[in-house]
Amino acid sequence: MRTIRREEPDDAEAIARVHIRGWQAGYAGIMPAEVLDRLNPAAWAQRRRDLGTADPEHPFTTLVAEVDGTIEGFTTFGPYRNNQDRGDLDPAYGEILAIYLDPSRWGGGSAQALLAAARAGLAERGLAEYRLWVLADNARARRFYERAGLSPDGEESTYAVPLHGGRDPVRLLELRYTARLDG
Repeated sequence: MRTIRREEPDDAEAIARVHIRGWQAGYAGIMPAEVLDRLNPAAWAQRRRDLGTADPEHPFTTLVAEVDGTIEGFTTFGPYRNNQDRGDLDPAYGEILAIYLDPSRWGGGSAQALLAAARAGLAERGLAEYRLWVLADNARARRFYERAGLSPDGEESTYAVPLHGGRDPVRLLELRYTARLDG
């Protein structure tokens, strides 16, 4: 049975593993393989701890989807980040910063459950609209969001993927999607 619950501090490693496997499968052919191959679960788990996302006072909430004691996915949501800057928040809008599942769990319903829980959490904050950013070349994610009622609103951004050796970063186009919470 699937449970959706709030992230706890001890979840950092499991969430980091899911996050990295999601990146490696979801962004294969979009991001350079050298970037995906060097992702480090321990470093990502520590970054989660450093950001303090499990703290109930944190402006962003992370929920996990757990089945039989195993975290199979997570979502993070909160106030909208102007220019995707965590230090410049616009509380008039909600944002889903992430939804990732272990690729072995794709298609099993957890992504829909996490999205519904994130929408409910944003609605509880009194928000009427939410946004998210998705890589333009991530056709699978875009189809998921469009089936869920989100659509591109015309805003675009560039996600710079750093490369080793002093090389210029790879720049990937991101699209902003939006939807109403009250409709």
